[in-house]
Amino acid sequence: MAAEDKRPNGAAAGADGAASMASALGDFYAKISIAQGFPYGLQHVLAMFVANLAPIFIVAAAAGMDASQSAALIQNALLMAGLGTMVQLFPLWRVGGALPIVTGISFTYVSAVVAIVAAQGYNVAVGAIIVGGLIEGALGLTVRYWRRFVPPIVSAVVVTSIGFSLLSVGAESFGGGSGAEDFGSWQNLLLATISLVSCLAFQCLAKGTKKQLSVLFGLVVGYVVALVLGKVDLSAFSGLAPISIPQFMPFAPEFDLGAIISLGLLYLVSSVEVMGNTTALTKVGFDRTPTDREMSGAITADGVVSSVAGLFGCLPITSFAQNVGLVAMTRVVNRRVIACGGAILILAAFVPAVAAVFNSLPEAVLGGCTVMMFGNIVLSGAQMIAEAGFTQRNITIAALALSAGIGFTQVQGIFAAFPPIVQSIFGSNCIAIAFVVAVVANFLLPHEEDEVEAGADA
Repeated sequence: MAAEDKRPNGAAAGADGAASMASALGDFYAKISIAQGFPYGLQHVLAMFVANLAPIFIVAAAAGMDASQSAALIQNALLMAGLGTMVQLFPLWRVGGALPIVTGISFTYVSAVVAIVAAQGYNVAVGAIIVGGLIEGALGLTVRYWRRFVPPIVSAVVVTSIGFSLLSVGAESFGGGSGAEDFGSWQNLLLATISLVSCLAFQCLAKGTKKQLSVLFGLVVGYVVALVLGKVDLSAFSGLAPISIPQFMPFAPEFDLGAIISLGLLYLVSSVEVMGNTTALTKVGFDRTPTDREMSGAITADGVVSSVAGLFGCLPITSFAQNVGLVAMTRVVNRRVIACGGAILILAAFVPAVAAVFNSLPEAVLGGCTVMMFGNIVLSGAQMIAEAGFTQRNITIAALALSAGIGFTQVQGIFAAFPPIVQSIFGSNCIAIAFVVAVVANFLLPHEEDEVEAGADA
């Protein structure tokens, strides 16, 4: 006989409701109202907002754009980030992974685009972005034919390298942001520490599904403290138009074969990053590996939306590892929740005041809440390496790839003897180095006897 539930009716209903909400948040297809999903979606926007706009600031400065051109690109960047997120959540044909992927403007292309801009102008860069996105789209549609060259140990190495590459990003934000005049000041460190402690305290003390809002709580507390300390730049709110329409084709594309090849190689690297992010996401969110359909859709969407971004004068978009880290912390994967975040990004593209609020978030506050998220990705990669098996062969592949990927990018000028395109791809991208080394090592190293016997039995 089942034990009688002696809880008061209200308590029983509350417990059942909390369990139902937790189940819905962990179910990609569950129905959740906008009111329920909004705060969780807002977390995802706050986690990636600054990183989404930073590449635009760098390239706009390199291209010598005026304030109106920069503002137009920022609008378009928000629109593309929201559009890419929506396509990943709600696929169109084979474009989209049907996964809780949040997209944003990629740092991978910044140095190459800056070089093209300096030599040939921004219009040539836009042309290369459009064509390169189509190349990545083709890679996505054909992923089932080449995915076999990326076995579990290689995927695990890529995910781990993604996590390690983000650790310095989190540390820089913790200190106030790369290039900040007051980097490492006591105010920045205090803000970051308060945000981190608030995030951890909320996670420990909150009950039920509210725990999953710990990052949002830390960001809000940090923002309020930053306001008190005068660390929030309020000048961006003056003179804002209530509505502003994103501009289509602000730059007429020009097509140059050399520029297309340069960015085409980077789109290949980006495909690998998407593979790693998608593998990490399905691991931490669903405790499984991505299907061929999911992987294909995710990479295809990355390329197609990047081509559309080029038509809007933007840099390519990609899936954001920051948000994979957030999923690892919260286990929230519901697509309606993530869609709330995508809708916020699209709204911010049309309402400058919304973008100004997010953009005024001090980097130190963001760093305090994200530094632990990035560590979660490293641990997810380590778990994937363990699941691939600690054979001597796998250990050799992982050790060699991670040592080269992380070690070489810590040394300036190590690729100085190579052509500029090689320096652009590998000079600061540990993910690209780790992937290439892992693939080559996996191809050259002989399989061990127990692996061969297991394959024969299968």
